[in-house]
Amino acid sequence: MIQRPPPQVLCFGEALIDRLGPLGGDPARDRPLQDGLGGAPANVACALARLGSGAALIGRLGNDGIAAAFNKLFAERGVNTTALQSDPHRPSRIVLVRRDADGERSFGGFSGDQGAGFADQAIEAAALASPLEPLLDGAQWLLVGTIPLASPTSAAALQLVIDRAAARDVALAIDLNWRPTFWSCSAAEALASIRPLLSRAALLKFSAEEADWIAGSREPAAISAGLPQKPAVVVTDGANGLAWYLGGQAGSMAAFKLEAFKLAVVDTTGAGDAFLAGLLHRLCLDPGLLTAEENIAANSERVRQAMRFGSACGALVCAGSGAIEPQPSTAQVLEFLAAAPEPSHR
Repeated sequence: MIQRPPPQVLCFGEALIDRLGPLGGDPARDRPLQDGLGGAPANVACALARLGSGAALIGRLGNDGIAAAFNKLFAERGVNTTALQSDPHRPSRIVLVRRDADGERSFGGFSGDQGAGFADQAIEAAALASPLEPLLDGAQWLLVGTIPLASPTSAAALQLVIDRAAARDVALAIDLNWRPTFWSCSAAEALASIRPLLSRAALLKFSAEEADWIAGSREPAAISAGLPQKPAVVVTDGANGLAWYLGGQAGSMAAFKLEAFKLAVVDTTGAGDAFLAGLLHRLCLDPGLLTAEENIAANSERVRQAMRFGSACGALVCAGSGAIEPQPSTAQVLEFLAAAPEPSHR
């Protein structure tokens, strides 16, 4: 077990299994199947720990083999699990992932529900009060997604954690992670639940499609200007690169091309989570990145290097299978960057 300092980033939300079916098949009935540990908050926590930042996962798993596999992984990575609950009645969630003939993925429902739902839907707010306070002592960031809002019980727990973090001046980062399959209501009703959360964030991360849906724009500066607290905003677009508004400055960057390093894209799962972990890692090391400074040129270069670091984290994950196993260490990222040409602006 790896010993870490107090967590700098608290990740709230789901840890689950991604069950992939064969290309063009249905994972509910076709074989072979491939199971991978995942869930965006769990992915980010593991990636942060691999980079050397203290991280904790706040959530809930069933009392089952999936939980045992996650607990082993978290112990190996050094992820703090003092606020990770165990549910004696509900199982850990299995997400059925369809892949078309070209490997593109879509969520096809869930497996394992015995009638009471899944453990991640039942995170208990009351049980978080005691383990949460010491976690907040050393934390700089709270990272959340929006999937917990799809269940009243987990939504109440999410609200408690956000309120406690705000009271302790812990900055809020939101990865929208829009997954309609997790919601039982319409997209419009889900959006109404999500919007109030966005106005509390210091950092927002959207995919390009999510930015279209929730803001009607892929321009980070415009998205930021539309929110009262003027947060930092990052919009990622896979192989097309990313754009940002952070530290009072806008910028963009092309994605790294793995073939330039004689590497192949094996699996894009978790690339966005690895990017976000890389960015949060750099923000923990250099909190001044989040605010505009008098020396705009110097701050602009620091922001660009942080984005470059995060982008390299995402690229390296694509060179391996699964969201968690190929996550790089800081040394691996720096080695990659040392050999990489400067990425161009998009």
